[in-house]
Amino acid sequence: MTDSRVPDWRLDGVKVIKSDRLDANTPQTPGMLRAAAINSARGAQKIWAGTVTIQPNAKTGAHHHGALESVIYVVRGVARMRWGDRLEFVAEADAGDFIFVPPYVPHQEINRSSDSPLECVLVRSDNDAVVVNLNIDAAERVEEVYWIDPIHRISTK
Repeated sequence: MTDSRVPDWRLDGVKVIKSDRLDANTPQTPGMLRAAAINSARGAQKIWAGTVTIQPNAKTGAHHHGALESVIYVVRGVARMRWGDRLEFVAEADAGDFIFVPPYVPHQEINRSSDSPLECVLVRSDNDAVVVNLNIDAAERVEEVYWIDPIHRISTK
């Protein structure tokens, strides 16, 4: 059976969500404020998108997002990401950088700045706002990870 309904593009088309209309009534992790822009309540079927703000000198609690993939775009500031079973790996992302977090990866976001908030845009692969907060004893020593992009390898010739 097919849907023979003719779309009303005025209602079923593009939606602009103004910055003052984001919804903070979404699962939270200590140390950050998430606010939803796009979710199932606003008609999304396959993605969730919103903002994340982390105050100066703050870090989030360890958490993961279940089976969802996450993409974080750093708008302002420097994000220090820790991940792993004991948050033993670390990498940093500057404004303009993207961060990819695969499913079930325990991670923590840290604002490197002592005087300005870290501001990011977050997109997830489903409209479910899955957040699993974890109680992890973080490793005291971390390993800095420099990811090698397989698409843009540096030539050694």
